[in-house]
Amino acid sequence: MTASNDFIPLNLCVLTVSDTRTASNDTSGDFLVDALIDAGHRLHSRAILPDDKYRLRALVSAWIADEGADGILVTGGTGFTGRDSTPEALLPLLDKEMPGFGEMFRALSYEDIGTSTLQSRAFAGLANGTFLFCLPGSTSACTTGWEKLIRAQLDSRTKPCNLANLRPRLRER
Repeated sequence: MTASNDFIPLNLCVLTVSDTRTASNDTSGDFLVDALIDAGHRLHSRAILPDDKYRLRALVSAWIADEGADGILVTGGTGFTGRDSTPEALLPLLDKEMPGFGEMFRALSYEDIGTSTLQSRAFAGLANGTFLFCLPGSTSACTTGWEKLIRAQLDSRTKPCNLANLRPRLRER
């Protein structure tokens, strides 16, 4: 499917995974909300949850089941500490993984943080026709992910192709 000449706004959810972030200090979540709105998309839902794989899985499953949600942006929980559980919580929900996302994210991050990018387990995929992008918790990482990867792929005008224009065919069986 090729790019459209018209912008198609998407309904996106933002989830911050953190044991310490609150609504008053969630700079990564704030960045993602501002960025998606500035790009012309709509905020469908937003939440902050602690690093608990069952609570993460429950909320993201509800958003995936919500036909009004086109995509989910997750920040946090992708590192190596004992509490980091975003991949363990959410990878089982994916119908299809998007390996190129994590690979490209780490390659781009290398320019900014060098070999520390090896600690990132950023990933993306598709679940029940809903895009899922999981980024590290730093605002810098969210900026890299949004500006260099996600924004263009969620813009229906991006050529030669983009994820936004695939939406009508995502639930094909």
